[in-house]
Amino acid sequence: MPAPNSSMWNRRSLLRAALGVTAGGALAACGSNNGRSGGGSGKGLVQYFHAYGEPGTEQAIRRYAKAYQGANVTTQWITGADFESKLFATLLTDNAPDLFEFHPQIQLVKSGQVADLTDIVAPVKDDFNAADIASHTVDGKIYGVRMLDDPQFFFYRKSMLEKAGVGVPQTLDELIEAAAKLTTGKVKGLFLGNDLHAVINPLIWSAGADTLDDDHRIAYHTDGVVEGLKKMRTLFTSGSLLLGAPADYWDPSAISQGLTAIQFCGMWAMPQLQQALGDDLGVFPFPKVTDAGKPSVYNGGWSMFVNAKGRNVDAAKEYVKWLWIDQKRYQEDWALSYGFHIPPRTSIAASAGKLKSGLAAEGVKLFNDFGHFDRIGWTQAMIKATEDVFADCVRKGGDPEAALDRCDKAVNTELKKLFG
Repeated sequence: MPAPNSSMWNRRSLLRAALGVTAGGALAACGSNNGRSGGGSGKGLVQYFHAYGEPGTEQAIRRYAKAYQGANVTTQWITGADFESKLFATLLTDNAPDLFEFHPQIQLVKSGQVADLTDIVAPVKDDFNAADIASHTVDGKIYGVRMLDDPQFFFYRKSMLEKAGVGVPQTLDELIEAAAKLTTGKVKGLFLGNDLHAVINPLIWSAGADTLDDDHRIAYHTDGVVEGLKKMRTLFTSGSLLLGAPADYWDPSAISQGLTAIQFCGMWAMPQLQQALGDDLGVFPFPKVTDAGKPSVYNGGWSMFVNAKGRNVDAAKEYVKWLWIDQKRYQEDWALSYGFHIPPRTSIAASAGKLKSGLAAEGVKLFNDFGHFDRIGWTQAMIKATEDVFADCVRKGGDPEAALDRCDKAVNTELKKLFG
């Protein structure tokens, strides 16, 4: 499975690092560029990838790079949960990579860290999922090429729900009730991840709200979200929620090893879960929180960016074009051979046989019917502010309105910096 993204890994250090602010200067020295083959002198390129969980992914990325004839491309495969801190610390040094994977973030554009890729994407942009183009676009320019779309939803054990007489939850109230009925001495009914951060945005969307509106204004502070936070507090204190699992939500082991009956996870884990559980597996979206809401699916993923402050910008763009625009066979291999991801290229997705039947087809339908993508203006500070709301209201039982008011203050401060 891919390591978690904006709604996956904790990315609190990104904004400071991307804008050149380090923690006491210590981070600037982190992250060497071991194996760099003249990346700063134009003799080669260096790309940064986080360590994906599926076997074969590292070998695949290196195989693609080796096939490229335009430059010697060296891959830094960064393991551990500190990928982003190493990446953004190294971007501040002479050892900065020429290209790197991450998620669309407007700070990267505003700080001039990422190059404009409109010239290589525009000729084929109609063959990309329109939401992927929109989430990478600022002022009409496209920054970054989406490599993977990763829908996230609930997996459940059909046999466990049948035995407990529980139907597939259609509302958050039903999910809470189901979790209680499915909890036994050794099995918890539900796993949302160890820190619950993965479901913050789905909760907002399923309450009929959004993070921001199209005019870059707060859209999450609604009565529906307040109601959702109260319900999440009820769930957190119910005793039916798995907490402190050996691995976080992005790893399917909690449900595959029988620790829980329902787990929030990503479509990337589907082949692994099918191998472990066979047909005893179903999927459903984050259920609606209120009558005015509707189910939601978080569509995460990873994108490739070119370091605009590097010394090999043109060469790096050529490589990105070659691999992530021209080489459809590699793009399909990357999306479908090491777990299930939805290819951002609509032509590839349309011909992907592995996604056309069974549980995979159900996942694609959830993606199409209920999917939400990151807004490029939803920054790290804003993410941190909503995480604080969850920590206060869900974990500690604080007042949701007061917590959202504090969140509003932090978010408005960021919005003023970015958009005036």
